[in-house]
Amino acid sequence: MIDQQHIDAYRNEGYVVAKGLFSPEETAALRDHFMTYRPAKPSDADDRTKNYKEENDPLKQYSRLMMPHRTDDIALQWLIDSRINQWITAIEGREPYAVQTMVYYKPAGSRGQALHQDQFYLRAQPGTCVAAWMALDRCDEENGCLEVVPGTHNLPVLCTKDADLTVSFTSDTVDLPEGYEPVPVVMEAGDVLFFNGQLVHGSFPNVSKDRFRRALIGHYVVGEAEAVAAAYHPVLRMDGTPVEFGISERGGTCGVWVEKDGTPVAELIGVETRQK
Repeated sequence: MIDQQHIDAYRNEGYVVAKGLFSPEETAALRDHFMTYRPAKPSDADDRTKNYKEENDPLKQYSRLMMPHRTDDIALQWLIDSRINQWITAIEGREPYAVQTMVYYKPAGSRGQALHQDQFYLRAQPGTCVAAWMALDRCDEENGCLEVVPGTHNLPVLCTKDADLTVSFTSDTVDLPEGYEPVPVVMEAGDVLFFNGQLVHGSFPNVSKDRFRRALIGHYVVGEAEAVAAAYHPVLRMDGTPVEFGISERGGTCGVWVEKDGTPVAELIGVETRQK
């Protein structure tokens, strides 16, 4: 049940958790499905392999699965599920368009993902993107739950820098000034976290002995958008039918932290150099 408190939390903090949005039975079925429906290993052509720190990296066996909805009906039906549509429509005020699915497996011993903004990659224009991040296992600080930085959804897309690959499997991250702190989002299996594409977020390494932290993720663009980065085409309506969309480009300005009257402010005075 979506109420005004959920909508206010999303608009004020940039994220909200829909607790128990999917039943234990639905969640178990999705978890089991994606443990079999996945590639065995990424190929050498996959540019993510450059970030594997050693041969026994757990992510060599359980690399993330990208865009399964393009070949798998179970992933597609989850992406356009009416419950997800209802939540995004309520918190954004308009029905979204669907553009991406991912599955993160994150077995014990895996690195996390450095702080970043999804909009840096999706480039929804105008407006931004929205994520639906579903926990397929209980997610906590031990097994590497998501961490978010409340309030950063009001920031522009920030300029990126190199991440520490000893703790992150992705190579980009962003700076945060004093006063902005990541907070863990502890979730039960079946919960779905909705968050704004500008929200800075990442995840902890999985330091557990034997626990997975599996997640099914959908990305959407808000209703007024007319373009998105090329990798996210085809764009789908929430009934699964394709819709014509423009292609947005990279290489513009990005936010750099400056101080104004002793307060850190992100201004669009930097220039993007990474073309990913």
